[in-house]
Amino acid sequence: MKYLEFDTPATRQAGDLASDFGLENHGLTHLDRVFWNLPTEALVEEAVFRNEGSLVRGGPLVVSTGKWSARAAADKFIVREPANEDKIWWGEYNRPASMATFSSVLARLQAFLQDEEVFVQDCFAGADPEYRMPIRVITTRAWHSHFARNMFLTTDDPDALKRHVPEFTLIAAPKFRVDPRIDGTRTDTAIMLNFAQRLGIIANSSYGGEIKKSIFTVMNYLLPLRDVMAMHCSANVGAAGDVALFFGLSGTGKTTLSADPRRRLIGDDEHGWSEQGVFNFEGGCYAKVIRLSAENEPEIHATTRRFGTILENVVWDRTSRRIDLDDDSLTENTRASYPIDMIPNVVPDGYVRSHPRNVIFLTCDAQGVLPPIARLDSNQAMYHFISGYTAKIAGTEIGLGIEPQITFSACFGAPFMVHHPFFYARLLATKMAKHNCRCWLVNTGWVGGRFGVGKRISIRHTRNLLNAALDGQLDDVEYRKDKLFGFEVPLTCPEVPRDVLEPANAWGDKDEYWKTYDGLAARYIENFKLFADGCDPAVLAAGPKRLARA
Repeated sequence: MKYLEFDTPATRQAGDLASDFGLENHGLTHLDRVFWNLPTEALVEEAVFRNEGSLVRGGPLVVSTGKWSARAAADKFIVREPANEDKIWWGEYNRPASMATFSSVLARLQAFLQDEEVFVQDCFAGADPEYRMPIRVITTRAWHSHFARNMFLTTDDPDALKRHVPEFTLIAAPKFRVDPRIDGTRTDTAIMLNFAQRLGIIANSSYGGEIKKSIFTVMNYLLPLRDVMAMHCSANVGAAGDVALFFGLSGTGKTTLSADPRRRLIGDDEHGWSEQGVFNFEGGCYAKVIRLSAENEPEIHATTRRFGTILENVVWDRTSRRIDLDDDSLTENTRASYPIDMIPNVVPDGYVRSHPRNVIFLTCDAQGVLPPIARLDSNQAMYHFISGYTAKIAGTEIGLGIEPQITFSACFGAPFMVHHPFFYARLLATKMAKHNCRCWLVNTGWVGGRFGVGKRISIRHTRNLLNAALDGQLDDVEYRKDKLFGFEVPLTCPEVPRDVLEPANAWGDKDEYWKTYDGLAARYIENFKLFADGCDPAVLAAGPKRLARA
């Protein structure tokens, strides 16, 4: 719209919900027009008018993110400064950028945005009022503002919006490029977070998930400093107030398995655990929808037919306006962003004043050797939390192919963890011990062989195993001790065939099974060498043993 002078649908209402804390406080001046805190309906009108997306049957807005169909995990930077020098886990996921580099990028971005129209959403992260953080998301696209409104906590109170002063501000500009030659970046895309200035920049990426995960990273840094466990997990609660936490990377089942009609959903991805209870960081969900089934996942499937949902990179027919959730021609990482209240049976305010009774680690074992469920003791829980074994599923990060990639992602979310994994592990272990939590390792990956040979475990079996664990039905059954990992595997479970609980039975070649299982144990041991220095000997001893030594 930069060179065209005409009204868009929300022009006359652009400043009605403006904050007194203006954009000049972020160094943004000489802007064309600022659209402040537009409601969803107005943002959809703007997005369609600007050809950012299209409405499809049922009312969702379908958008394309172009080449950015996943997170640019290798392009995230944190500004290094004296206050955080010794607090941050510098390395692969937290690449340092100098204050001078950030200042240079910010100055160019401020110049780039002159005479541009921008959209502002003043929101909150954190459902617990004691830890709620006012945030501001500034975008150049209407649908990104809609995304922020879906994903974070909002208010419609004009007076509250007028008084809103953000404690962290994120600027997303998909057409603004950094320069590797002068900025020291890997590509012309960068996500830069500056904790000292409470300011973040998303440059040259249209993927909505960058907005969500940038704020999550901020919360992961700030809250643990206040003794609040920040977690990459989904959470739900039973009728008796028994909270369950589901840790896991994208594609392991966090969103699907926590959307249980028998339990109320707290949230599907990002939570805090304080001394008072468990609270959602967000106000929405961001679910993978590739091959989504109305039969197996009815609640999430229903959101793909509703107004207010944003569908990223979902294929649709322009004549009938029907979507095709089975079509992965654009990406495996098709997504739906929707307000959490679209899911029935949610906790209204995203905050439960009770503590978890069960902690579940979800792993997608692409080797097909781990049991579908195992019970962990305290030291094993710390070992597996620090290890974070899983497989990256196609599409969740740029550069992934069709075949899952085995990975160890500390805390089941290393790309979003800012402190050292030990910092989070100690905090989690302390809270689990204090509140007498049981811990389970649940394999949502392959059975009967590795990827390409076996098949993905039945979601029905996984749900039945989880229901039994959460309901206490596995408390009194007989267990076997795993030969390599030492954790306990139930021999029986209601509504689950006995053979499912013994993965070796699904392999035609038992020797190949044990060889593959032993290879996985070796990978665990090698990976944990990164964390062994200074580790409690009991935690180190809780790891697997090689087959020859078992």
